[in-house]
Amino acid sequence: MGLEIDYIDGQTPFDEDEKEGLLIKSITTRGELDEFEQLNIEKAIQWTLGKKWVKEYILSEKFVRELHRKMYGDVWSWAGQFRKTNKNIGVDKIQIGTSLKQLLDDCLYWIENETYQDEEIAIRFKHRIVNIHCFPNGNGRHSRLIADIIISKLFDKPVFTWNRKTLSKKSEARSNYLNAIRTADKGNIGPLLEFSKS
Repeated sequence: MGLEIDYIDGQTPFDEDEKEGLLIKSITTRGELDEFEQLNIEKAIQWTLGKKWVKEYILSEKFVRELHRKMYGDVWSWAGQFRKTNKNIGVDKIQIGTSLKQLLDDCLYWIENETYQDEEIAIRFKHRIVNIHCFPNGNGRHSRLIADIIISKLFDKPVFTWNRKTLSKKSEARSNYLNAIRTADKGNIGPLLEFSKS
């Protein structure tokens, strides 16, 4: 019996090859998968604590990939690797590297030129990287953690709250989050910035 997943609004479906990358073959349900992924993500958060990273490292493809690998490497063989298929969201798979480089360069520019307030820089980065959708799965959680890293490591401010306990499950908070993302897609980052602090 393989991995059977019921998807909720905003989740990117796996293709069959991606499912083959599951390292823990006893996982068969979304609940089990969520549990193992959360344990792996908690290890990744521990890895970030106490680290002193410069902005050039945090805003690099190497770091973006490494963070995803740390978050999912105990669960998925493809953790940290750019997706090889197109999804219902994101840039074309062959444009991932170029789009990410453009975002990283833009973010360095925003910081060096104080284009936006600190929190807005982190949230704009989060929004853009989730829209690139670099990886087969875990892009939303990855984008939120990287926003937390940007705000805490580069600006020495507290991490965002994100209403974390309910975003991976069908809930009012998840609906509000997805609505804020869709509003940001139309050019208004305000609701997403507000949600990040809820």
